[in-house]
Amino acid sequence: MTFNKSLLATVITSIALTGCGGDSSNNNSSVVVDESPVAEAFTDNFPADGVVLPYSVLRADLVDVSTALPFEIRNGGFGSAMTKDPVSDNRFYALTDRGPNATFNTGSYGKGKKFPTPDYTPRIGLFEVSTSGEISLVKTVLLKRPDGTLITGLPNTSALGGTGETPYNADGSPVLVDGSKPYDETTNPVKLDDYGLDPEGLVALKDGSFWVSDEYGPHMVHFDAEGKEIDRINAFASDTRVTHHLPAEFAYRRANRGMEGLAITPDEKTLVGIMQSTMQLPNKSVQNMDLTRIVTVNVEDGAVHQYLYKQEKGANSNSEIAALSATEFLVIERDGSFLYGGPDGTEAANPSAMKHVYRIDLSTGTDIESITASGDLVQDEDLGLTIAGNTLEQQVLADGDWSTLSSNNIVPVEKSLVVDMVAEVNYAHDKMEGLWVINDKYLGVLNDDDFATWSTADGDLEQKMLDTNTIDGNHLYIVPVDLSVAQ
Repeated sequence: MTFNKSLLATVITSIALTGCGGDSSNNNSSVVVDESPVAEAFTDNFPADGVVLPYSVLRADLVDVSTALPFEIRNGGFGSAMTKDPVSDNRFYALTDRGPNATFNTGSYGKGKKFPTPDYTPRIGLFEVSTSGEISLVKTVLLKRPDGTLITGLPNTSALGGTGETPYNADGSPVLVDGSKPYDETTNPVKLDDYGLDPEGLVALKDGSFWVSDEYGPHMVHFDAEGKEIDRINAFASDTRVTHHLPAEFAYRRANRGMEGLAITPDEKTLVGIMQSTMQLPNKSVQNMDLTRIVTVNVEDGAVHQYLYKQEKGANSNSEIAALSATEFLVIERDGSFLYGGPDGTEAANPSAMKHVYRIDLSTGTDIESITASGDLVQDEDLGLTIAGNTLEQQVLADGDWSTLSSNNIVPVEKSLVVDMVAEVNYAHDKMEGLWVINDKYLGVLNDDDFATWSTADGDLEQKMLDTNTIDGNHLYIVPVDLSVAQ
C-alpha cells in the first residue's frame, strides 16, 4: 500500500497540539453492545484521526543519547490495555504496564531492564470522552498489596515466574534493596518484588473491582475498587496467595510476552486470557512459532479450559482480547514494526506493518484440557498436552505446520478480520494494545506509548519517536465496525 502523507500530517498536528494533563449469556450471537445516545454523540463527533490522551511528566532530566538534549519520560503509559467502564457510556479504563523501562543487556549483574523510575507503581486510569471528542483523566487507581502498600513494576523472584531479569537504574547501576549502600549478595541484593506486576490485561467489573493479567507469572490478580489486591490466580502450586491455578505449562511464558490480554464473559463468571506469543514450552527453540494459547478460568470454581490461537505469522503479538458474548471475542494481533519507521528513522518504515483486530469464537476450537490420554496423546502434569512426548509447540516446529495436530483433531479457534488499522487510519504506532467495545458500530483502539521512552541497541535511553518530529503518545482511535451479526 502507499503512504497517506496528508493523513500523517494531520496526525502529527493533532499530537503537537495536545497539552499535558493530570495524572450469563450463552447466546453466541448476542454481542454486548451499548446503544445509548451519549455513546452515539461522542462517536459521531470524534476526530477521524484520533485524539491523544493527556499526560504528566515523570522526569525530564535525562539526556537523550541520540540528540544530546534532555527528554521527557511521560505518564502517559496508559496503553497496555483498555476496557469499558461498566457504569458509564462515555468512559473507559486504561492500564499502564510496569513503568518506564528499556532493554539493557550489558549490565554487570546480568541481562535486564533499565527502570528510570524504579519505584513507579502500575496504575489504572479512568478516562472520559466528551461529546466534542476531548479526553480527560477522571481518576487514577494505584495498584496495592493486600496490606494496602503500593506495589512496584519490578520483576518477581524465580519461584513465582521471574526469568532472571535484573532491574537497573537509568545510569546502569543495579536497583538494590537499599540504594544508599553498595551491593551485597546477602545483605543488600538486587531488589525484586513478588507483588510486582508488568500489567497487560484489564477487566472492570460492575462492583467496581478489577482483574489484571501480567507478563511476569503470568498472574491474574483481583483488585478492589481502591486498587488493593483481594485474590490471585497463577500457575505456581506453592504460591499461598492463590485461590485457583492456571495449567502448569503457563509458567513457561516467554519473558516480556506473557498474558497480554484479559477479558471476562458477560456474566462475569469466566476470565479469558490470551498469551502474547508462543511460550517457551519447553525451551526457547520454539518461541518464534505461530501457536499461541488462550485460557479460561471460572472465578467461582476454578474450572479451566484451554484453546489454541494461530497467528498470521510467527512471533507476532496478541495484544488484547475483548468479550462480545460467552464464546465470541475480539483479538488484537500485530507485529512490532512502525509504518513510518519510528525511532529508527524512515529507512525502517514498513508499509506492510500489521495491526489487525480479529473476531474469534472459542466454540470452534479444540479444548485441549478436555483431551484424555490415548495413544500418543498424554496430559503431562508440567508440560500440558503432549504428542509422542513433544509439546504442541515442539510438534509444530518439527512438522513445519499444524498437520499432526490436525490429524489428532486439535484445531485452533476460527478467526475473521474485523479491521486493519493500517488501512483504516494509517496507524503509525508500533504497539496496538487497547480495545474498547463501544457498541456494535464503533470500536475504540489505543496504543501503548511506552511512557515516550525508548532505548538504543546498547541500552542507552532516548525519546520514543514516531518520526523525526513526533513523540509517541497514547492515541485513541474510534473506528467503524460491524459487530451486530454473528460470524
